[in-house]
Amino acid sequence: MGVPATTTMGESESPRSPEAKLGMQVEDLWDVQEPQLSPTEKLNACFESVPVSAFPPAPPNQVIEIKSDTSLAEAVKILSQHKILSAPVVDVDAPEDASWIDRYIGIVEFAGIVVWILHQSEPPSPKTPTSPSSATAIAAAANGLKGLDIVGLELGSDFAATTAGSFFEALTSSEFYKNTQVRDISGSFRWAPFLALQTSNSFLTMLLLLSKYKMKSVPVVDLGDGKIDNVITQSAVIHMLAECAGLQWFESWGTKKLSELGLPMMTADHIVKVYEDEPVLQAFKLMRKKRVGGVPVIEKGGSRAVGNISLRDVQFLLTAPEIYHDYRSITAKNFLTAVEKYLETHHEVYPMLSTMVTCKKDHTIKDLILMLDAEKIHRVYVVDDDGNLEGVITLRDIISRLVHEPRGYFGDFFDGVLPLPQNSRV
Repeated sequence: MGVPATTTMGESESPRSPEAKLGMQVEDLWDVQEPQLSPTEKLNACFESVPVSAFPPAPPNQVIEIKSDTSLAEAVKILSQHKILSAPVVDVDAPEDASWIDRYIGIVEFAGIVVWILHQSEPPSPKTPTSPSSATAIAAAANGLKGLDIVGLELGSDFAATTAGSFFEALTSSEFYKNTQVRDISGSFRWAPFLALQTSNSFLTMLLLLSKYKMKSVPVVDLGDGKIDNVITQSAVIHMLAECAGLQWFESWGTKKLSELGLPMMTADHIVKVYEDEPVLQAFKLMRKKRVGGVPVIEKGGSRAVGNISLRDVQFLLTAPEIYHDYRSITAKNFLTAVEKYLETHHEVYPMLSTMVTCKKDHTIKDLILMLDAEKIHRVYVVDDDGNLEGVITLRDIISRLVHEPRGYFGDFFDGVLPLPQNSRV
Protein backbone atom coordinates (compact mmCIF):
# COMPACT_ATOMS: atom_id res chain seq x y z
CA MET A 1 0.00 0.00 0.00
CA GLY A 2 1.36 3.40 -0.91
CA VAL A 3 1.73 6.48 1.20
CA PRO A 4 -1.28 8.84 1.20
CA ALA A 5 -0.91 12.31 -0.21
CA THR A 6 0.30 14.74 2.40
CA THR A 7 -1.90 17.54 3.63
CA THR A 8 -0.89 20.88 4.98
CA MET A 9 -2.53 23.60 6.96
CA GLY A 10 -2.09 26.97 5.31
CA GLU A 11 -1.41 30.01 7.43
CA SER A 12 -4.75 31.56 6.51
CA GLU A 13 -6.76 28.48 7.47
CA SER A 14 -8.40 28.25 10.85
CA PRO A 15 -7.42 25.16 12.85
CA ARG A 16 -9.39 22.13 11.72
CA SER A 17 -9.56 20.36 15.07
CA PRO A 18 -8.67 20.55 18.76
CA GLU A 19 -5.41 18.78 17.90
CA ALA A 20 -4.60 21.41 15.27
CA LYS A 21 -5.29 24.19 17.79
CA LEU A 22 -2.87 22.46 20.11
CA GLY A 23 -0.34 22.41 17.28
CA MET A 24 -0.76 26.18 16.89
CA GLN A 25 -0.02 26.57 20.61
CA VAL A 26 3.23 24.65 20.11
CA GLU A 27 3.93 26.82 17.05
CA ASP A 28 3.67 29.99 19.15
CA LEU A 29 6.10 28.52 21.67
CA TRP A 30 8.42 27.43 18.85
CA ASP A 31 8.62 30.97 17.50
CA VAL A 32 9.91 32.41 20.79
CA GLN A 33 12.55 29.79 21.54
CA GLU A 34 16.18 30.87 21.80
CA PRO A 35 17.75 30.83 18.30
CA GLN A 36 20.85 28.95 19.46
CA LEU A 37 18.79 25.90 20.42
CA SER A 38 18.76 22.93 18.07
CA PRO A 39 15.37 21.88 16.60
CA THR A 40 15.27 18.94 19.01
CA GLU A 41 15.98 21.16 22.01
CA LYS A 42 13.31 23.58 20.80
CA LEU A 43 10.73 20.79 20.61
CA ASN A 44 11.62 19.56 24.08
CA ALA A 45 11.24 23.08 25.47
CA CYS A 46 7.90 23.54 23.71
CA PHE A 47 6.42 20.28 24.97
CA GLU A 48 7.72 20.95 28.48
CA SER A 49 5.72 24.21 28.44
CA VAL A 50 2.39 22.63 27.44
CA PRO A 51 0.34 21.02 30.26
CA VAL A 52 -1.32 17.65 29.76
CA SER A 53 -4.66 19.33 30.45
CA ALA A 54 -4.38 20.88 26.97
CA PHE A 55 -4.60 17.48 25.26
CA PRO A 56 -8.05 16.94 23.71
CA PRO A 57 -10.27 14.58 25.74
CA ALA A 58 -10.64 11.01 24.56
CA PRO A 59 -14.14 9.90 23.45
CA PRO A 60 -16.25 9.04 26.54
CA ASN A 61 -16.55 5.40 25.47
CA GLN A 62 -12.76 5.08 25.72
CA VAL A 63 -12.41 6.46 29.24
CA ILE A 64 -13.73 3.43 31.07
CA GLU A 65 -12.80 1.54 34.20
CA ILE A 66 -12.98 -2.18 34.94
CA LYS A 67 -13.81 -3.37 38.44
CA SER A 68 -11.34 -5.74 40.03
CA ASP A 69 -14.01 -8.45 40.47
CA THR A 70 -14.87 -8.48 36.75
CA SER A 71 -14.44 -11.89 35.13
CA LEU A 72 -11.93 -12.39 32.33
CA ALA A 73 -14.80 -13.18 29.97
CA GLU A 74 -16.59 -9.94 30.82
CA ALA A 75 -13.37 -7.92 30.64
CA VAL A 76 -12.68 -9.22 27.12
CA LYS A 77 -16.25 -8.32 26.15
CA ILE A 78 -15.95 -4.79 27.57
CA LEU A 79 -12.63 -4.06 25.87
CA SER A 80 -13.82 -5.52 22.56
CA GLN A 81 -17.09 -3.57 22.58
CA HIS A 82 -15.31 -0.29 23.31
CA LYS A 83 -12.55 -1.10 20.78
CA ILE A 84 -9.84 -0.30 23.31
CA LEU A 85 -6.75 -2.25 24.26
CA SER A 86 -6.54 -1.56 28.00
CA ALA A 87 -8.37 -0.06 30.96
CA PRO A 88 -7.55 0.89 34.56
CA VAL A 89 -8.74 -1.50 37.23
CA VAL A 90 -10.67 -0.13 40.23
CA ASP A 91 -10.29 -1.94 43.53
CA VAL A 92 -13.86 -2.77 44.58
CA ASP A 93 -12.66 -3.16 48.18
CA ALA A 94 -11.18 0.36 48.38
CA PRO A 95 -13.03 2.74 50.74
CA GLU A 96 -15.15 5.47 49.17
CA ASP A 97 -12.81 8.21 50.35
CA ALA A 98 -9.69 6.43 49.03
CA SER A 99 -7.14 8.54 47.18
CA TRP A 100 -6.60 7.78 43.50
CA ILE A 101 -3.39 5.95 44.38
CA ASP A 102 -5.34 3.50 46.54
CA ARG A 103 -8.39 3.41 44.25
CA TYR A 104 -6.67 1.92 41.21
CA ILE A 105 -4.63 -1.26 41.37
CA GLY A 106 -3.22 -1.31 37.85
CA ILE A 107 -4.04 -1.32 34.16
CA VAL A 108 -5.23 -4.54 32.57
CA GLU A 109 -4.51 -4.91 28.89
CA PHE A 110 -6.60 -6.97 26.52
CA ALA A 111 -3.44 -8.62 25.26
CA GLY A 112 -2.46 -9.39 28.85
CA ILE A 113 -5.61 -11.43 29.44
CA VAL A 114 -4.97 -13.49 26.33
CA VAL A 115 -1.28 -13.95 27.01
CA TRP A 116 -2.05 -15.05 30.56
CA ILE A 117 -4.60 -17.58 29.32
CA LEU A 118 -2.08 -19.02 26.88
CA HIS A 119 0.49 -19.17 29.67
CA GLN A 120 -1.86 -21.19 31.88
CA SER A 121 -2.20 -23.74 29.07
CA GLU A 122 1.49 -24.57 29.33
CA PRO A 123 2.95 -26.63 32.19
CA PRO A 124 4.85 -24.38 34.63
CA SER A 125 8.61 -24.65 34.76
CA PRO A 126 9.85 -26.62 37.79
CA LYS A 127 12.33 -23.82 38.41
CA THR A 128 9.67 -21.12 38.49
CA PRO A 129 8.10 -20.53 41.91
CA THR A 130 4.32 -20.32 41.72
CA SER A 131 2.50 -17.77 43.87
CA PRO A 132 -0.65 -18.90 45.77
CA SER A 133 -2.89 -16.86 43.47
CA SER A 134 -1.23 -18.30 40.38
CA ALA A 135 -1.47 -21.80 41.76
CA THR A 136 -5.18 -21.32 42.41
CA ALA A 137 -5.71 -19.99 38.90
CA ILE A 138 -3.78 -22.86 37.32
CA ALA A 139 -5.83 -25.37 39.32
CA ALA A 140 -8.99 -23.61 38.16
CA ALA A 141 -7.74 -23.77 34.61
CA ALA A 142 -7.15 -27.49 34.88
CA ASN A 143 -10.63 -28.11 36.35
CA GLY A 144 -12.36 -25.73 33.97
CA LEU A 145 -10.80 -27.30 30.89
CA LYS A 146 -11.07 -30.91 32.06
CA GLY A 147 -11.13 -33.33 29.18
CA LEU A 148 -9.12 -31.10 26.86
CA ASP A 149 -5.48 -32.02 26.30
CA ILE A 150 -4.07 -28.52 26.81
CA VAL A 151 -0.53 -29.85 26.76
CA GLY A 152 -1.01 -29.83 22.99
CA LEU A 153 -0.66 -26.08 23.12
CA GLU A 154 3.07 -26.49 23.36
CA LEU A 155 3.03 -25.26 19.83
CA GLY A 156 6.00 -27.16 18.54
CA SER A 157 3.75 -30.24 18.21
CA ASP A 158 1.51 -31.13 15.30
CA PHE A 159 -1.28 -31.68 17.82
CA ALA A 160 -1.63 -27.94 18.36
CA ALA A 161 -2.50 -27.32 14.73
CA THR A 162 -5.45 -29.67 14.84
CA THR A 163 -6.89 -28.75 18.24
CA ALA A 164 -6.67 -24.96 18.22
CA GLY A 165 -10.38 -24.62 17.51
CA SER A 166 -11.47 -27.07 20.20
CA PHE A 167 -9.22 -25.40 22.76
CA PHE A 168 -10.82 -21.99 22.34
CA GLU A 169 -14.30 -23.52 22.10
CA ALA A 170 -13.73 -25.29 25.43
CA LEU A 171 -12.03 -22.28 26.96
CA THR A 172 -14.77 -19.76 26.22
CA SER A 173 -17.44 -22.06 27.67
CA SER A 174 -15.36 -23.05 30.73
CA GLU A 175 -16.05 -22.02 34.32
CA PHE A 176 -12.38 -21.02 34.54
CA TYR A 177 -12.81 -18.33 31.90
CA LYS A 178 -16.14 -17.16 33.29
CA ASN A 179 -15.17 -17.11 36.96
CA THR A 180 -11.53 -16.03 37.07
CA GLN A 181 -11.49 -12.36 38.00
CA VAL A 182 -9.30 -9.60 36.64
CA ARG A 183 -7.62 -9.13 40.03
CA ASP A 184 -6.64 -12.82 40.02
CA ILE A 185 -4.15 -12.14 37.25
CA SER A 186 -2.61 -9.01 38.75
CA GLY A 187 1.16 -9.13 38.71
CA SER A 188 1.16 -11.54 35.77
CA PHE A 189 2.14 -11.05 32.16
CA ARG A 190 1.60 -7.55 30.80
CA TRP A 191 -0.23 -6.31 33.87
CA ALA A 192 0.89 -2.70 33.77
CA PRO A 193 1.35 -0.60 36.90
CA PHE A 194 -1.13 2.20 37.43
CA LEU A 195 1.03 5.18 36.58
CA ALA A 196 -1.09 8.27 36.11
CA LEU A 197 -0.38 11.85 35.15
CA GLN A 198 -1.88 14.89 36.77
CA THR A 199 -3.37 17.61 34.57
CA SER A 200 -0.47 19.91 35.48
CA ASN A 201 2.18 17.48 34.21
CA SER A 202 3.80 18.41 30.91
CA PHE A 203 3.47 17.03 27.41
CA LEU A 204 7.13 16.10 27.56
CA THR A 205 6.49 13.81 30.52
CA MET A 206 3.56 12.22 28.71
CA LEU A 207 5.50 11.71 25.47
CA LEU A 208 8.42 10.10 27.30
CA LEU A 209 6.11 7.70 29.14
CA LEU A 210 4.53 6.66 25.83
CA SER A 211 7.89 6.12 24.15
CA LYS A 212 10.98 5.52 26.24
CA TYR A 213 9.00 4.05 29.13
CA LYS A 214 6.88 1.82 26.88
CA MET A 215 3.39 2.71 28.08
CA LYS A 216 0.73 2.37 25.37
CA SER A 217 -1.72 4.64 27.18
CA VAL A 218 -1.46 7.07 30.06
CA PRO A 219 -4.43 7.95 32.31
CA VAL A 220 -4.76 11.55 33.48
CA VAL A 221 -6.18 11.95 36.98
CA ASP A 222 -8.28 14.83 38.24
CA LEU A 223 -7.01 15.34 41.79
CA GLY A 224 -10.28 17.05 42.73
CA ASP A 225 -12.44 13.93 42.60
CA GLY A 226 -9.58 11.40 42.44
CA LYS A 227 -10.83 9.87 39.21
CA ILE A 228 -9.55 9.52 35.68
CA ASP A 229 -10.26 12.60 33.59
CA ASN A 230 -8.66 11.51 30.31
CA VAL A 231 -6.72 8.66 28.72
CA ILE A 232 -3.97 9.54 26.25
CA THR A 233 -2.87 6.77 23.90
CA GLN A 234 0.03 6.43 21.48
CA SER A 235 -2.54 6.50 18.66
CA ALA A 236 -4.01 9.77 19.94
CA VAL A 237 -0.55 11.39 19.92
CA ILE A 238 0.04 10.21 16.34
CA HIS A 239 -3.34 11.69 15.36
CA MET A 240 -2.37 14.98 16.97
CA LEU A 241 0.87 15.01 15.00
CA ALA A 242 -0.99 14.26 11.76
CA GLU A 243 -3.26 17.24 12.39
CA CYS A 244 -0.19 19.47 12.78
CA ALA A 245 1.10 18.85 9.25
CA GLY A 246 2.00 22.18 7.65
CA LEU A 247 3.09 23.90 10.85
CA GLN A 248 6.71 25.08 11.01
CA TRP A 249 7.72 23.07 14.07
CA PHE A 250 6.22 19.89 12.63
CA GLU A 251 7.67 20.33 9.15
CA SER A 252 11.19 20.97 10.49
CA TRP A 253 11.07 17.50 12.03
CA GLY A 254 8.53 15.68 9.88
CA THR A 255 10.22 16.20 6.52
CA LYS A 256 13.24 14.17 7.59
CA LYS A 257 13.62 10.74 6.00
CA LEU A 258 13.18 7.69 8.19
CA SER A 259 16.84 6.75 7.72
CA GLU A 260 17.91 10.23 8.93
CA LEU A 261 16.07 9.65 12.20
CA GLY A 262 17.56 6.22 12.74
CA LEU A 263 14.42 4.33 11.72
CA PRO A 264 13.63 1.50 11.56
CA MET A 265 15.04 0.68 14.98
CA MET A 266 14.20 -3.00 14.56
CA THR A 267 15.89 -4.43 11.47
CA ALA A 268 14.92 -7.40 9.28
CA ASP A 269 17.12 -9.94 11.07
CA HIS A 270 15.46 -9.11 14.39
CA ILE A 271 11.82 -9.15 13.24
CA VAL A 272 9.77 -11.90 14.87
CA LYS A 273 7.69 -13.55 12.13
CA VAL A 274 5.42 -16.49 11.43
CA TYR A 275 4.88 -18.39 8.16
CA GLU A 276 1.44 -18.57 6.58
CA ASP A 277 1.12 -22.36 7.01
CA GLU A 278 2.01 -22.34 10.73
CA PRO A 279 -0.73 -22.51 13.41
CA VAL A 280 -1.97 -19.05 14.30
CA LEU A 281 -1.37 -19.93 17.96
CA GLN A 282 2.31 -20.05 17.12
CA ALA A 283 2.06 -16.35 16.22
CA PHE A 284 0.50 -15.50 19.57
CA LYS A 285 2.98 -17.64 21.47
CA LEU A 286 5.87 -15.87 19.74
CA MET A 287 4.42 -12.49 20.65
CA ARG A 288 4.29 -13.49 24.29
CA LYS A 289 7.76 -15.02 24.31
CA LYS A 290 9.41 -12.13 22.45
CA ARG A 291 7.21 -9.43 24.02
CA VAL A 292 6.16 -7.88 20.74
CA GLY A 293 2.73 -6.61 19.79
CA GLY A 294 2.49 -8.02 16.29
CA VAL A 295 4.15 -10.28 13.75
CA PRO A 296 4.18 -10.34 9.94
CA VAL A 297 2.84 -13.41 8.18
CA ILE A 298 5.41 -14.57 5.61
CA GLU A 299 4.62 -16.53 2.45
CA LYS A 300 5.56 -20.20 2.54
CA GLY A 301 9.12 -20.71 1.35
CA GLY A 302 9.70 -17.00 0.72
CA SER A 303 10.52 -13.72 2.43
CA ARG A 304 7.60 -11.54 1.35
CA ALA A 305 5.00 -10.57 3.95
CA VAL A 306 1.37 -11.36 3.10
CA GLY A 307 -0.31 -10.12 6.27
CA ASN A 308 0.07 -8.96 9.84
CA ILE A 309 -1.31 -10.37 13.10
CA SER A 310 -1.27 -8.38 16.35
CA LEU A 311 -1.97 -9.47 19.91
CA ARG A 312 -5.35 -7.76 19.92
CA ASP A 313 -6.46 -9.94 16.97
CA VAL A 314 -6.68 -12.97 19.25
CA GLN A 315 -9.99 -11.51 20.45
CA PHE A 316 -11.54 -13.16 17.38
CA LEU A 317 -10.62 -16.56 18.82
CA LEU A 318 -12.34 -15.57 22.07
CA THR A 319 -15.38 -13.68 20.79
CA ALA A 320 -16.15 -15.03 17.30
CA PRO A 321 -17.54 -18.61 17.37
CA GLU A 322 -17.60 -18.73 13.56
CA ILE A 323 -13.82 -18.69 13.54
CA TYR A 324 -12.99 -21.30 16.16
CA HIS A 325 -15.91 -23.58 15.18
CA ASP A 326 -15.19 -23.61 11.46
CA TYR A 327 -11.41 -23.88 11.70
CA ARG A 328 -10.22 -26.97 13.52
CA SER A 329 -6.77 -26.30 12.11
CA ILE A 330 -6.30 -22.55 12.16
CA THR A 331 -3.19 -21.59 10.25
CA ALA A 332 -2.02 -18.00 10.16
CA LYS A 333 -3.25 -17.68 6.58
CA ASN A 334 -6.65 -19.21 7.37
CA PHE A 335 -6.98 -16.93 10.39
CA LEU A 336 -6.45 -13.82 8.25
CA THR A 337 -9.05 -15.04 5.77
CA ALA A 338 -11.53 -15.99 8.49
CA VAL A 339 -11.28 -12.65 10.28
CA GLU A 340 -11.71 -10.75 7.03
CA LYS A 341 -14.84 -12.77 6.25
CA TYR A 342 -16.16 -12.28 9.80
CA LEU A 343 -15.72 -8.51 9.62
CA GLU A 344 -17.44 -8.34 6.23
CA THR A 345 -20.37 -10.41 7.50
CA HIS A 346 -20.79 -8.28 10.62
CA HIS A 347 -20.08 -4.99 8.83
CA GLU A 348 -17.43 -4.09 11.38
CA VAL A 349 -14.63 -1.61 10.82
CA TYR A 350 -11.32 -2.97 12.08
CA PRO A 351 -7.67 -2.15 11.33
CA MET A 352 -6.61 -4.21 8.34
CA LEU A 353 -5.05 -7.61 8.82
CA SER A 354 -4.48 -9.29 5.47
CA THR A 355 -3.20 -6.18 3.69
CA MET A 356 0.33 -5.28 4.70
CA VAL A 357 0.94 -1.58 5.23
CA THR A 358 4.47 -0.87 4.10
CA CYS A 359 6.85 1.98 3.44
CA LYS A 360 10.46 2.47 2.37
CA LYS A 361 13.45 4.00 4.12
CA ASP A 362 13.34 7.11 1.94
CA HIS A 363 9.84 8.01 3.07
CA THR A 364 9.60 10.86 5.55
CA ILE A 365 8.39 10.67 9.11
CA LYS A 366 5.47 12.85 7.98
CA ASP A 367 4.50 10.28 5.34
CA LEU A 368 4.52 7.60 8.01
CA ILE A 369 2.49 9.58 10.54
CA LEU A 370 -0.23 10.36 7.99
CA MET A 371 -0.32 6.71 6.97
CA LEU A 372 -0.55 5.35 10.53
CA ASP A 373 -3.27 7.85 11.41
CA ALA A 374 -5.30 7.19 8.26
CA GLU A 375 -5.18 3.41 8.63
CA LYS A 376 -5.54 3.39 12.45
CA ILE A 377 -2.72 0.87 12.83
CA HIS A 378 0.19 0.49 15.25
CA ARG A 379 3.04 -0.59 13.01
CA VAL A 380 4.32 -0.25 9.47
CA TYR A 381 6.78 -2.62 7.82
CA VAL A 382 9.75 -1.23 5.90
CA VAL A 383 10.39 -3.07 2.63
CA ASP A 384 12.86 -2.88 -0.23
CA ASP A 385 11.92 -2.44 -3.90
CA ASP A 386 11.18 -6.18 -4.18
CA GLY A 387 8.85 -6.22 -1.17
CA ASN A 388 11.27 -7.99 1.16
CA LEU A 389 11.19 -6.95 4.81
CA GLU A 390 13.87 -4.52 5.99
CA GLY A 391 12.42 -3.54 9.34
CA VAL A 392 9.38 -2.51 11.36
CA ILE A 393 8.39 0.87 12.81
CA THR A 394 5.88 1.22 15.66
CA LEU A 395 4.03 4.19 17.11
CA ARG A 396 6.43 4.15 20.03
CA ASP A 397 9.44 4.37 17.70
CA ILE A 398 8.04 7.54 16.11
CA ILE A 399 7.23 9.27 19.41
CA SER A 400 10.69 8.38 20.72
CA ARG A 401 12.21 10.35 17.83
CA LEU A 402 10.17 13.45 18.66
CA VAL A 403 11.61 14.16 22.13
CA HIS A 404 14.51 13.14 24.36
CA GLU A 405 14.79 12.79 28.14
CA PRO A 406 16.92 15.47 29.81
CA ARG A 407 19.35 14.15 32.41
CA GLY A 408 17.64 13.55 35.76
CA TYR A 409 14.29 14.64 34.31
CA PHE A 410 12.03 12.24 36.20
CA GLY A 411 13.77 12.43 39.59
CA ASP A 412 11.70 10.33 42.02
CA PHE A 413 8.70 10.17 39.69
CA PHE A 414 8.89 6.36 39.46
CA ASP A 415 9.41 5.65 43.16
CA GLY A 416 7.34 2.63 44.14
CA VAL A 417 6.36 1.83 40.55
CA LEU A 418 7.70 -1.33 38.95
CA PRO A 419 9.23 -0.60 35.52
CA LEU A 420 7.89 -2.38 32.45
CA PRO A 421 10.11 -5.02 30.86
CA GLN A 422 12.98 -3.39 29.04
CA ASN A 423 12.69 -5.71 26.05
CA SER A 424 9.00 -4.98 25.44
CA ARG A 425 8.18 -3.41 22.08
CA VAL A 426 4.39 -3.76 22.04
